Order: sequence, then structure tokens, then C-alpha cells
Amino acid sequence: MSDKHGVPRTTEMEFGGTLGALCLPALLPLSVLYLLSACDTPGARLLQWPPPLPGPAQLWHPHALAVALGWLALQGALYLLPLGKVVEGMVLRDGSRLRYPINGFHALCISAALLGLAVWAGLPLGSLYELLLPLAACAAGLSFLLSLLLYLKALAAPPHALAPGGNTGNPLYDFFMGHELNPRIGFFDLKYFCELRPGLIGWVVINAAMLMKEAELRGGPSVAMLLVNGFQLLYVTDALWNEEAVLTTMDIVHDGFGFMLAFGDLAWVPFTYSLQAHFLVRHSHSLSMLGAAAIIGLNAVGYYIFRQSNSQKNRFRRDPKDPSVSGLETIATATGKRLLVSGWWGFVRHPNYLGDLLMALAWSLPCGTRHLLPYFYVLYFAALLVHREARDERQCLRKYGLAWETYCRRVPYRIVPYLY
Repeated sequence: MSDKHGVPRTTEMEFGGTLGALCLPALLPLSVLYLLSACDTPGARLLQWPPPLPGPAQLWHPHALAVALGWLALQGALYLLPLGKVVEGMVLRDGSRLRYPINGFHALCISAALLGLAVWAGLPLGSLYELLLPLAACAAGLSFLLSLLLYLKALAAPPHALAPGGNTGNPLYDFFMGHELNPRIGFFDLKYFCELRPGLIGWVVINAAMLMKEAELRGGPSVAMLLVNGFQLLYVTDALWNEEAVLTTMDIVHDGFGFMLAFGDLAWVPFTYSLQAHFLVRHSHSLSMLGAAAIIGLNAVGYYIFRQSNSQKNRFRRDPKDPSVSGLETIATATGKRLLVSGWWGFVRHPNYLGDLLMALAWSLPCGTRHLLPYFYVLYFAALLVHREARDERQCLRKYGLAWETYCRRVPYRIVPYLY
């Protein structure tokens, strides 16, 4: 079925369809506020009743709005700097390719340098700890506003620019999933900018602020806090160093830019992914040298699997004749593309997800095992990756048909060998 312009309608609704699109925009911000508030309670329990939700007075601070808007303006200015290279994305429905600046790593380095200078000049970075709740509320509000503007913009977009997953004709669902695939203002790609810049680099800044706050309270940062900061800084640095790889992901290629991604990028990532550092400010945990070494080893194994599998896939996509991948076994598809069936991608279908999960566990272990709250990220991320893997499998089956079924028989395990 197609709309009046002949563009195929989205027929399969995800995330609970209309009901999910109605409820999730309220439940997700409440979840962020709940988690941040729970971190500051004496017991720091993941499940609490009554829920420790903040009152209206705790959610507003004029400095928070200024910080949020200033941060977005800074990252927007860094996006526009003529640094790095400019590359073309995947082929769009109309046969064209969009161009993207690959300068996220430059933005991270410049942001770190500016932050270091500000701290050296006397900026009390640890004071962000007291602003986390109003900052999260501002991020949620800006996500709603951006999503509304994106939907209104999409109504005037050309038919070929609409997203395959957000063209149902249902305003609530299309608002949530994103009606336009690659909304732009001139050269400025709004989805691509939000995907890796303000939220991901903001996550690092929040972690650093939690480290400074812990140092203020205890005379210095703990080993646990240093590990959490170091592990997550490595992850963000890796993502921005390999920024070009995001152009082939589901978020960029298939999903529109609506509330789901806008809130995820601007609010969910910086404020829930930094939960371990936030937890450690009030709930310190001592690590032995052996324990710290074991956790470092786990993170190293996860990172190695994550990076090597992603690099192998990206090299194969760019040039199947590259010497490092040309010897790998493949399966031909009706589309002319080939599926890797050896190397990392012959081990499990999503080896990068396995690496992600091992790193997620390593990020939480420095907080000890007495509380479940710091492990929220592990639980959430496992559910996210299983759901994302299922979405990816459905798309691959539609795209590759019998070749995908053959691949699944050859590689039966999805993420964890011999378990799932």
C-alpha cells in the first residue's frame, strides 16, 4: 500500500504501535527522572515505592537551561567547522547520496580542551551534580520541542525523503518514530548531528563532573570512579573516531528522526548511561587490585570483540577485495551483495552486540554487587540489543530472503554462543 504520492506506507508498527507511541513519550522521561532520583536515596534501590520522583521545584533551574542551550550551540558550531573529511552516505530512495562531515572526534577533543581550560580557570564542574535533575528535564523538554518541529517539517518534505519506518499516516506513531528520514537545514543534518555529538560527548562531561564531585566529597576520586570514567571515555572516543561507520547503521539508513531518536540521543544516553558514575558519588565502593584488574580484563575482551567485528564488517562493506577480508567465506544474495559467513560474523550473527554486553557488565562491576541500580544499564542494554537484533533480522529476511535463511542455518547463534 502507498500514500497519495506513491510512497510505500509503513505497514508494520513497532514499540507497541499507537499505544506505545502514546505512552512512551511520557514513560521515558519519567524513567530518567526516577533513576536519577533513586541514585541519591540512601538505599539506592532500583525498585522503590513510593517512587522517588522529584517535585516541580527540583526540575527547574535557569542555569540548567542556559547550560543545555549553550552545550547544543557549542556542538552545533563544532559540527560546522571545516575539519576532517566529508563523505557520502548510503544511496537513498531517489538514487542520491547525502554528504556528511566526519569531524566528531575533533569535536570531542576541542570540547575536552575547552572544558579543561574552564576548570583550570575555576569552573566548578562538580556543581553539575546538583543540576542533573533540571538538566535532564531541560533535555526532555528540548527533545519534545525538536520532535514536534521535525514532524511539522516532515509534512512539507518531498515524498522520497520520508522514512520507511515512519510513514503510517498515523500522526502519533509517525511523530514517535520519525516521519522524515534525513531532516536537514541546508547542509546541517539534524539526525546525524544528534546521533553522536551532544548526547555522547555530554555523557563524558557528566561522568567527569561526577568524578570532580566525588573528589570534592572524599578528597580524591576512587578507583571505581576512575575505571567507569576510563571505560566509557574509551567507548565514546571509539565511536567518534569511527564516526563514518554510523552512516550504515539502522538509525541512519532506516529509522526516521522523531521522538524516539531525539529523546534517546539528547536525554536518555547522557543521563542514564552515566548512571554508574552518578551512583558512585554517594555510594562509594572499594576495589582490590585483583578485582580492578579482572574488570579491566573483561572490558578489554569486550572492546576487542566489539572493535574487531565492527572493523571487519566495515572493511568488507567498503571493499570486499581488501586483503584483510578477501579470504573470508561469503554467501551470494539476490541483491548482488554478499553476506559474511566466516570470521567474526561466522561466530555469531551479531558479535559486536556480544562485545557491547561484556563492556556494559564491566562498566557496572566497579559499583559492587550489593545494589541492582548500577546494573540498570546492563539490563536495559540487553533488552535493547535483543529487540534491535530482532528488528535487524526481519529486515535482512525481507531484503535477502533465501540467502539470509541459509546464513542463519550456518550461524545459528544470534549474540551469545551456545546460549542465544
